[in-house]
Amino acid sequence: MTQSGTIRTGIGGWTFDPWEGTFYPETLTKKRQLEFASRALTAIEVNGTYYSSQKPATFAKWAEETPECFVFSLKASRYCTNRKVLAEAGPSIEKFLTQGIAELGDKLGPILWQFMATKKFEPEDFRAFLALLPKELDGRPLRHVVEPRHGSFLVPEFIDMLAEHGVAAVCADHHDYPMFADVTADFVYARLQKGADDIPTCYPPQQIDVWGKRLKTYAKGKVPDDLAIIDGVRSVEDRPRDVFAFFITGGKVNAPNGARMLQQAVA
Repeated sequence: MTQSGTIRTGIGGWTFDPWEGTFYPETLTKKRQLEFASRALTAIEVNGTYYSSQKPATFAKWAEETPECFVFSLKASRYCTNRKVLAEAGPSIEKFLTQGIAELGDKLGPILWQFMATKKFEPEDFRAFLALLPKELDGRPLRHVVEPRHGSFLVPEFIDMLAEHGVAAVCADHHDYPMFADVTADFVYARLQKGADDIPTCYPPQQIDVWGKRLKTYAKGKVPDDLAIIDGVRSVEDRPRDVFAFFITGGKVNAPNGARMLQQAVA
């Protein structure tokens, strides 16, 4: 058994005008931006799948343009999560999963199910939603991570529910949304959203070092002792875990720099 899981760091998407001439060489065409980004970083979270479906050929093209061991995290369709009754999301979940994402093959990473900030924790309904998430797709295991953004989810019942289904919750570093640092799956998923455009590395270097240590702790199967745990009574199996960390929203102009610096910190 390895002593640590794999740590991947990345950004949200790969098309952003301010990255042209800064992250991307000035002479690089837009058609080659994914090719470049996937070789400078180790993962990308795709936001476009939240708003609209893609064709199987599109996912196949993404897989073809990226190197071995690179991973895409896909944000699930808003039609799956932006609803009053989550238990009724079955058809939308099936539509999202069968649009062709299997074409990514081994490059399909965690699927992110993001909820509106006004969505409150309704235990039975949320349990029913988790039961709708399949364990595999075309014979390949699926990893699911949820991102509740309402404080009512900060209860042990929610954490235990996730652990029961092997689903992760986003460890969100955000000014307003709750953070879920508890380990409930065989991987950990962090979204770092407190960056600033006037910081060359998105996050201050000292904070990147702090997050680097946290990610390495998670990868070794432990839980960082400087993050608040919601369910401190539940025992967590001590084993290596894969870790994903994305610089999202805040400080987007320099997010690629932050991701590369963080990747160096965990090397």
